[in-house]
Amino acid sequence: MSDWCLLSSACVPLDTYWLKPCIGTKSVRMTECGADFLHLDVMDRHSVPNIMFGHPMVECLRNCVGVCVCFLPDMHVTVLGPEQWVKPMAGANQYTFHPEATTNAGNLIKEIKESGMKVGLAIKPGTTVEELAPWAGQINMALVMTVEPGFGGQKFMEDMMPKAVCFRSQFPSLDIVDGGVGPSAIH
Repeated sequence: MSDWCLLSSACVPLDTYWLKPCIGTKSVRMTECGADFLHLDVMDRHSVPNIMFGHPMVECLRNCVGVCVCFLPDMHVTVLGPEQWVKPMAGANQYTFHPEATTNAGNLIKEIKESGMKVGLAIKPGTTVEELAPWAGQINMALVMTVEPGFGGQKFMEDMMPKAVCFRSQFPSLDIVDGGVGPSAIH
């Protein structure tokens, strides 16, 4: 097992109107403090009961930060019909979606790659590793969620770790854990 990991910092604004003027500054600061990339949660209030980071906010962030080597966002889209969000999010480093939200994950993976982004697939706590396995050879990241999608600040679900371990053993380059990860959960 590897001793290294990538660290991403999630941008979870409590009030996007307050955050908008300083989001670029905060994003650059996160990368200066050691984040390898930024994880932006995009929610549409249909797939989960919350709204966060639509493409106008992403465009604002791009404009604030500019073309910066440190700005490598992973767009984690928890939306219905993730196909409609690919083009507006083009320019991000990676587009991560939930396979349950689309009728044709294969076509969506192809479209994401054609838009110049890496592909991530996210699995909710109730989704099995087997449901993601058919796509493992076509993606860059498997996002094993350790909280229920939709809200920040949830407690890390340790019972999801066997799923991450299973992914790590079957697909060594595709594992990542999302949600509730802090100093007490890292060991």
